[in-house]
Amino acid sequence: MPQSGRAHIQALAAALPLLDVDRLQTWGRLLANRLPAGGRLLVAGNGGSAAEAQHLTSELVGRFRAERAPLSAIALHADSSSVTAIVNDYGAEEVFARQVRAHGRPGDVLLLLSTSGRSPNVLAAVRAARELGLTVWALTGPAPNPLAEASDQAVYLDAEDVATVQECHLVAVHVLCAAVDTHVAGLTAPGDEELDGVRRLVVVGDVVLDHDITGTADRLSPEAPVPVVAEAQGIDRPGGAGLAAVLAAREQGWRVTLVCGLGQDTPGARVRGMLREAGVEVIDLAIDGTTPVKTRVRVADRTLLRFDTAADPLRLGPLPDIARARLGEAAAVVVCDYGRGIAAHDELRQVLTEAACRSPLVWDPHPKGAEPVPGTALAVPNAHEALTLTGGSGPRNLGDDATRGGRLLSVWPVKQVAVTRGRDGAVLVADPDAHPLVVPARPAAGDACGAGDQLAVTAAKMLGLGRLPSHAVATAVDAATTYVQAGGPAGLHALPPADQPGPLELADRVRARGGKVVGAGGCFDLLHAGHLSLLTQARRLGDILVVCINSDDSVRRLKGEDRPVVGEHERAAMLKALDSVDDVLVFNEDTPEKMLVELRPDIWVKGGDYAGQRITEADLVESWGGEVVVVPYLDGHSTTSRIDQLSRQAGVR
Repeated sequence: MPQSGRAHIQALAAALPLLDVDRLQTWGRLLANRLPAGGRLLVAGNGGSAAEAQHLTSELVGRFRAERAPLSAIALHADSSSVTAIVNDYGAEEVFARQVRAHGRPGDVLLLLSTSGRSPNVLAAVRAARELGLTVWALTGPAPNPLAEASDQAVYLDAEDVATVQECHLVAVHVLCAAVDTHVAGLTAPGDEELDGVRRLVVVGDVVLDHDITGTADRLSPEAPVPVVAEAQGIDRPGGAGLAAVLAAREQGWRVTLVCGLGQDTPGARVRGMLREAGVEVIDLAIDGTTPVKTRVRVADRTLLRFDTAADPLRLGPLPDIARARLGEAAAVVVCDYGRGIAAHDELRQVLTEAACRSPLVWDPHPKGAEPVPGTALAVPNAHEALTLTGGSGPRNLGDDATRGGRLLSVWPVKQVAVTRGRDGAVLVADPDAHPLVVPARPAAGDACGAGDQLAVTAAKMLGLGRLPSHAVATAVDAATTYVQAGGPAGLHALPPADQPGPLELADRVRARGGKVVGAGGCFDLLHAGHLSLLTQARRLGDILVVCINSDDSVRRLKGEDRPVVGEHERAAMLKALDSVDDVLVFNEDTPEKMLVELRPDIWVKGGDYAGQRITEADLVESWGGEVVVVPYLDGHSTTSRIDQLSRQAGVR
């Protein structure tokens, strides 16, 4: 029986909240990175889905809301001459697949819309896209269905009526377009990244395809005393410098470019697609050769076996202008040499040498690779590599690792060497005749594959932010330890890359699931016990605590030219390190009203020294139904009195 108008509206209202907005926004961010750089979006569907698909391409080629450059998006069903010719000559099932083969390039995106997820011509398009290394997304009806299962990612609607699914797909199209506009507007021209707080990291190195087969083993084979692996599942990921680039792209505030050589084969296309899916810009120098594949068989978080495929040597072409430009604007560079020839490329080495004069360069060496270029800020061999590179033998203890680091420092044109020591941390050598700096690591158990890449990219970023090498190495050791604790490369699939919500998005998510957002504000200069008491109590009032702090300029206007004592970046970092604080926002005005309008906390917290007073922000917070509360004040703790006391003590001395 057909739905009544009211029933149709009710079905739509029930389905819309199920729409996966987070995933659509992630897709928008990826398209905003990929399309302006020359990528292409192909879209297709049948019937009403064709109309939705064509709606999407029109918004991208034209504009949705914001004025911006046109983006390449092609509706495969919209060219009536091609559609009818293909159907006539090849059959209806090939109508989209043949166009994918004509227009698609590795790293492009194919988005397919189908309410059933079972249309043969749509599924044939998926197969064609897979052959070419395209990323495949799907908007479908109820799952499971063949299209959702065959795609890299899918957004599906669990609604019975086809019309309801199609109308939700139109909303999904608008959400996707809004996300594209938002992220395109946030992109800056090359060379202007630092003006917007966004910096570029360039990763240079050799790339492989990593393939893990995981399963269970509870018996031995009757043929030989070897374990039988059951329930095996396989998963692919970029390896080598590709993994380093993916790890680097997971952190907000950085744009990542990978200069590499990828084989012109199926593994190479697979890696290229995954890198672009992670938001990594790929500059490929290879004109011939194949991509190595490294396969591990793992059971109970342990590797039973590893086997590597033989790969034809890479033949590398000249360095393109875009690679020179990216290295010229980089805030930091990291070279991950896996011995396949990228780091020995003559033109590239010359440009790397020039880059090292402008920005910090971190070199992760390989015994079969090239030596670092002159001016390298930091080389990070692991203990085994340091042993091999110095031609030594014997023990691998702290003293010997430090000695080998000193030897490498004396023969390489680098400023410092950090020998990484796995679970024992690292030892940093800045002068062969001086005492080394030892950086211990926290205890950690897990898959260490990629920990060295995490350490290298973190060290490069810290140096790019102006941190001292000792700080950079200590932070890098901690980041590598956290990576291992999170499951190593398996953690990449548990947490989508570069999808960490900012404080405002985090607050929206908490509110959407019925939670309470708590806010607190102030200068928080010279963090003391009074601050800790305030923040601990504030966090207990809700589900997250976002702290709004005055910028350095704001503090200076309020407190005088000698304040703040601690800069805004360090104040924010110290607050984020507290268990009670979920995130931090910095505002430049004298009062937090503008920031409060964006955050819209359910509860705004002030210290007990405001007891009995009407808080200035109260009217604003109460306008959206929020509350302003005061928590007990820890007497005798004040930043100003603490600074005055220190000044008096300094005067006495």
